[in-house]
Amino acid sequence: MGRQWRLTFTAFLVLGLSATFCFSETNQPQTNKKSTRLHSFGSSAVFPLQGNVYPLGYYSVSISIGNPGKRFDLDIDTGSDLTWVQCDAPCTGCTKPREHLYKPKNNLVQCEDPLCSAFHLPASYPCNTPSDQCDYEVEYADQGSSLGVLVRDYFPLKFTNGSQLGPRLAFGCGYDQKHSGLSTPSTTGVLGLGSGQASIVSQLSRLGLTRNIVGHCLSGQGGGYLFFGNDLVPSSGVMWSPMSHNSLENYYSSGPAELVFNGKPAGVKSLNLVFDSGSSYTYFNSKAYEALVKLLRNDLKGKPLKDAPEDKSLPICWKGSKPFKSVRDVQNYFKPLALSFTNAKNVQLQISPEAYLIVSHHGNVCLGILNGSEVGLGSMNVIGDITLLDKVLIYDNENQRIGWGPANCNRLPNVDREYCEGVSRHFVASLGILEEHCPAFASDDQ
Repeated sequence: MGRQWRLTFTAFLVLGLSATFCFSETNQPQTNKKSTRLHSFGSSAVFPLQGNVYPLGYYSVSISIGNPGKRFDLDIDTGSDLTWVQCDAPCTGCTKPREHLYKPKNNLVQCEDPLCSAFHLPASYPCNTPSDQCDYEVEYADQGSSLGVLVRDYFPLKFTNGSQLGPRLAFGCGYDQKHSGLSTPSTTGVLGLGSGQASIVSQLSRLGLTRNIVGHCLSGQGGGYLFFGNDLVPSSGVMWSPMSHNSLENYYSSGPAELVFNGKPAGVKSLNLVFDSGSSYTYFNSKAYEALVKLLRNDLKGKPLKDAPEDKSLPICWKGSKPFKSVRDVQNYFKPLALSFTNAKNVQLQISPEAYLIVSHHGNVCLGILNGSEVGLGSMNVIGDITLLDKVLIYDNENQRIGWGPANCNRLPNVDREYCEGVSRHFVASLGILEEHCPAFASDDQ
């Protein structure tokens, strides 16, 4: 299985278009004559995702870096800011063949660069001389880590208005990796999507390419999509909760919230929540976790499920008279949950059985909400991928709010006539959604 959670304690899929990108030798992006004119904050970028909660345990995106572009599969992680790739510098602990590693080309970020300081906030980074390289070390809550140096290179991007640009962005060239768990990751690094100044979306926002908004939609069937900017934010059906400004301010956090079981308060209040796409599962603090397990066990009395301690897929599993094939087989045995936010009126995060259960390879049903206190998370409550399935999640850094709503994560949202009018026809066609979701475009061809 992949890693189960990834919060930092420290510090694009090419869409099949044959087009020429314009690359800037400075940090400022330049448009080419063939591209639609890009207005400041005038567009968004969207990327298909791969992966699932079980058995892989992660969602990843294919990003192109360099000129010419080379693709790297990266874990998407809203729980950290730093984007890094395995780097041939040379490398210790890299899991990919040398030809699949990133090769730096005299493009180190210098110590005096403001982004060097941004990567190390809130700590200061000492410079012996301004031209020193900018080193980094990032450690994750799952005991994984990456050590390396910051570099800057081109990121070829296609935007929803048809513009094609190659802005130079800063990221980590990781030459010493340590991995958690028994299996080695199949990805080449991490795409840090946190709210810090050094994250990729923050850098794009400062360059005037997108709004400082990131969102994702993780499909329960596997895959989904990721987006930067506000073009794909649904115009309705989204519940919003303010981002918290407390000890968790480095993460996308909100709250307080109260746990609800089958429509009734469970007696667990004041839960501050961290939304983390780098976590496969959801983690409650010990008090909330124990209360939930007690409610579930009491509710399962008299139902044809028995404990399955021999199944080590997750800490708590149940078996039936015959193996289950999907959560749908047992959804009638389990009640829906919700997290009710007390700082916003009528705002709840609904958690159906499909959003907190998995079916293991053994055909048992297992609880995908774990005890965070047992794995070093203390009182922190982490909302992981399993609870975010089949919802669009929006992290709006400009308005300091987090939003969510039900969505079909197997297709793009808001792709109706109104949406199509604001999106390049060429871009929509490249995603394979032209005729299905943009009938106005399809009729033009007839």
